[in-house]
Amino acid sequence: MYRIKCRVDGSIKRYNTRLVARGFTQQEGIDYSETFYPVIKQATLKLVFSIVVSCNWKIYQLDIHNAFLNGILTEEVYMKQPPGLVDSALPCHVYRLHKLLYGLKKVPRAWYTHLSDFLLSIGFHASKVDTSLFILFDGINIFYLLVDVDNILFTGSNSAMLHRLI
Repeated sequence: MYRIKCRVDGSIKRYNTRLVARGFTQQEGIDYSETFYPVIKQATLKLVFSIVVSCNWKIYQLDIHNAFLNGILTEEVYMKQPPGLVDSALPCHVYRLHKLLYGLKKVPRAWYTHLSDFLLSIGFHASKVDTSLFILFDGINIFYLLVDVDNILFTGSNSAMLHRLI
């Protein structure tokens, strides 16, 4: 994908390019229903917000830029050479991807798995009711982390510890 970023006055600020895998080749019965986006359930969001308000806690929101590029590719994925970058000596060859790219249907799941594994490794527990909710309880303090695609909401009982965790 090519895009020109412009300033308010219309002058060119910079040229952006992004390699995007065309993700429309999934086959029904093989990988057709493998998409996954971690979305917060409305009931979970209302419950956490009611706790935040009643306990007078601070809530933090993080937007993870390039989140989908930070997942780990756990299977072999191949991609056609993109238009404009076809190797004239090997025009029929394909790329084997080692990193995730935008456009792959498995990217949100890989990002969520990578984030989830990290959160579990530092002591959070995954909710059994809502896959987007993670809870950390250290015996004194409690923290809630909500994952909504590439946005994270974070709150807890100890503001000083919140700053250290973020």
